[in-house]
Amino acid sequence: MIPTMRPPSLYGNDPETKREEIRRYFHAAFDTFESLFTLLRNDDVFYHRPEPLRHPHIFYFGHTAVFFVNKLLLAKMIDERIDPKLESVFAVGVDEMSWDDLNEAHYDWPSVDATRAYRDKVRELVDRLISSLPLELPITWESPWWVILMGIEHERIHIETSSVLIRQTDISLVQPRSDWPRCRISGDAPDNTLLPVPGKKVVIGKAKNDDFYGWDNEYGHHEADIPDFKASKYLVTNAEYMPFVEAGGYENDEWWEEEGLAWRNFKKAKHPLFWIPAEKGYRYRALAEIIEMPMDWPVDVNYHEAKAFCNWLGEKRGKKLRLPTEDEWYRLYARCNVPDVPEWGEKAPANINLEHYASACPVTEFRHGDFFDAVGNVWQWTETPIYPFEGFEVHPVYDDFTTPTFDTRHNLIKGGSFVSTGNETLKSARYAFRRHFYQHAGFRYVESDYQERVGSASYESDTQVSQYCEFGWGREYFGISNYPETCAKICIETSVGKPRKRALDIGCAIGRSTFELATAFEKVTGLDFSARFIGMAEKMRNAGRIRYQIPTEGELVEYMEAVLPERLANVADRVDFWQADACNLKPIFTGYDLVFAGNLIDRLYDPAKFLRDITERINGGGILVLTSPYTWLEAYTPKAKWLGGFKRDGEPVTTLEGLEAHLEPAFRLVETRDVEFVIRETARKFQHSVAQMSIWEKQ
Repeated sequence: MIPTMRPPSLYGNDPETKREEIRRYFHAAFDTFESLFTLLRNDDVFYHRPEPLRHPHIFYFGHTAVFFVNKLLLAKMIDERIDPKLESVFAVGVDEMSWDDLNEAHYDWPSVDATRAYRDKVRELVDRLISSLPLELPITWESPWWVILMGIEHERIHIETSSVLIRQTDISLVQPRSDWPRCRISGDAPDNTLLPVPGKKVVIGKAKNDDFYGWDNEYGHHEADIPDFKASKYLVTNAEYMPFVEAGGYENDEWWEEEGLAWRNFKKAKHPLFWIPAEKGYRYRALAEIIEMPMDWPVDVNYHEAKAFCNWLGEKRGKKLRLPTEDEWYRLYARCNVPDVPEWGEKAPANINLEHYASACPVTEFRHGDFFDAVGNVWQWTETPIYPFEGFEVHPVYDDFTTPTFDTRHNLIKGGSFVSTGNETLKSARYAFRRHFYQHAGFRYVESDYQERVGSASYESDTQVSQYCEFGWGREYFGISNYPETCAKICIETSVGKPRKRALDIGCAIGRSTFELATAFEKVTGLDFSARFIGMAEKMRNAGRIRYQIPTEGELVEYMEAVLPERLANVADRVDFWQADACNLKPIFTGYDLVFAGNLIDRLYDPAKFLRDITERINGGGILVLTSPYTWLEAYTPKAKWLGGFKRDGEPVTTLEGLEAHLEPAFRLVETRDVEFVIRETARKFQHSVAQMSIWEKQ
């Protein structure tokens, strides 16, 4: 087996010993990830796309290395990129938001050799940082070492997600390897029974001084009183699931929830994904092999399939059966007295962390008290949509790790699988996926009348996002007109008599100006660096309304709802939104008749590069509109890269002069004007600013 290591504590007495532990942990993650791709038969397979909702393997092979570079740049731990082109191609993945939403038309993937060479450079860079960064213990949320661990844990997440994609790849394109050994044990499945789990108050949520690295959603506080319930002794096996399939469970609409039925009909699903129809019954797809059906191994299904089975079995037995909630999983964990990672012995007490197999194994192999597989083997679906604990806050270097999933459509999975490593192995881990998504995930069922009530995520509570929702879609203050609407109207006025096919709104925030531009342009693309902003823009486009809360004073808030006006709803099909880095745009963003960059230029890490790059993306005679209050800050832009707001040779240089120096002669300055705006912070505190708008025509 590949040595994966266990997650390092953030504490210690010797910084140099901790430095070497983290170095080994980093290289173990990189080695394991790269070893995984040796299961692909040759380099051509890297361009195979086994899952319509995901990119081909080559994207993920490069993505985890690019993640390191992007986060190190954002944390200002490095000041230049390794390969801007690759870092654009591999930057942003695909959220599994729908089962039919990925367009592969515009991707120009690099060679495998070039990607391997890039990974080598990133490995060298990170190793060099590990050697040179000052290290104070414990490692905290604010430490640069947190960003190093963030990259390592992200790499480890993708060990698991890429293993799922490899498991979905055509069997002729993969090859088993001895360092990724599957379990060779299988036999008759045990009879599953329901065992009691005593109720008790559940209190969960990590403190900032926890021993181990955690993702943002793990921190905060949650408590609930959980009544007694019963839970299945074993995970549901292939054998226990088989009668549901044979009884026509996939054909009978009665057992399926509305969302699950829509998924089943779209996919035309007839059985679990990793069951392979054979002449007699089914065979089983392991990571890189097809084997005889291991009846006593846990079945791999998505939430919809697990839920349908529970509905069927409950009806059959006359019981109220369902999936456990997250809180109930914690009660089961406590009932089983499972040791967390620091108390593991020489071998993990479960099929986890690749310490036993590179596959599932019989559900009877790892006993935890009266139950089996409380953790490990396969992840366990829960009834709980992921939500923020009280006190939740995003990490500034990775602000979109969890927030896009607070939509009530991503359910938590608990317990880890055979290939879960690092943070995934901890009791506190919280990972959630769309309910139609496949992971190495199965389930157990519970009997209970309890109905879960968790914190609602229906009102956006992120302070900055809510502030911009109000700025874009909320009320006007002090008689000053809505800023993004005003800017878009000026853009439209400026473009009279010119082509209006495609417009780009870069730095679009929550998308108001994007929608407004679509009233005049045939197609408008909104780009923003923040996935949190893009998520709200998408929500407005898809649902036609957004909800958010804004502070009034202290802990008091107002709950707001904004509805997309009919005139903008009528043009919503002209709009699309993407997450993107304005200083490193993908090649597909080109050929625009108008580009609007609202309050963006003084928030870029390299504004001159942005201006050079955007010039080539605007058609001849096209319009570039820039607005900014010119609040240059070194927190966003190194002083050496400011376009203005400083003295040169004793003389003041304004930003407008800097813009002219960078844009002429490619552009002609048409006019400038001042545009006021107000941002509400609380009921009694507002920011009143005046942006300068400059309008440029490309020659």
